[in-house]
Amino acid sequence: MRNRATLSPMNLTATKPMTLAEFLAWEERQELRYEFDGSEPVAMAGGSLAHAAIQRNLALALGSRLRGKPCQFFGSDLKIQAAENSSRYPDGMVICSGLDPTLKIVRNPVVIFEVLSPSTAAADRIVKAREYQATPSVQRYVMLEQARIGATVHIRAADGWNVLVLRDGDTLALPEIDLAIPLVEFYEGLTFEDHPVEDNNNEQTPPAA
Repeated sequence: MRNRATLSPMNLTATKPMTLAEFLAWEERQELRYEFDGSEPVAMAGGSLAHAAIQRNLALALGSRLRGKPCQFFGSDLKIQAAENSSRYPDGMVICSGLDPTLKIVRNPVVIFEVLSPSTAAADRIVKAREYQATPSVQRYVMLEQARIGATVHIRAADGWNVLVLRDGDTLALPEIDLAIPLVEFYEGLTFEDHPVEDNNNEQTPPAA
């Protein structure tokens, strides 16, 4: 899904990591989209039909429920500044303030969604989880499984972060934006094997920050 960008010496000195400001200026000149992991660009790649269907269902489920309310749902075309020095394109997010239409990078998402893929699950579960935990505005980080109905939810708490695992039949509670959505709604139009093959990125979720 995401690969390290290949940069020529004219674009980036190999021994000197990029700053976020340098990356943003560099990305403006590129035809493709890139994420930034705090030191170098990471190229974005296309996803599967299932991935696209879940993203579509996210937009429909949240967009319709948030219509007329202060918060808005945005898809993966909008990037966020995660932690202090990373730039990410989440599969979905909800923003409740600072909705300036001229913004090109958002710094205050409240809820973030990622759809797990075999090639990105480890980064989503560990690297991005830590980045989103270090982003003060983020109250809930939802990782949706792609090969089955399920989700892992990281919830900001007074003493750190709590982790909740959801399965078929559960409801995703989003009290920060006053919503509760049946998990199956994000998987409308998809069918799965009774016992899907597990991906190899089964690292444990990171400890609470």
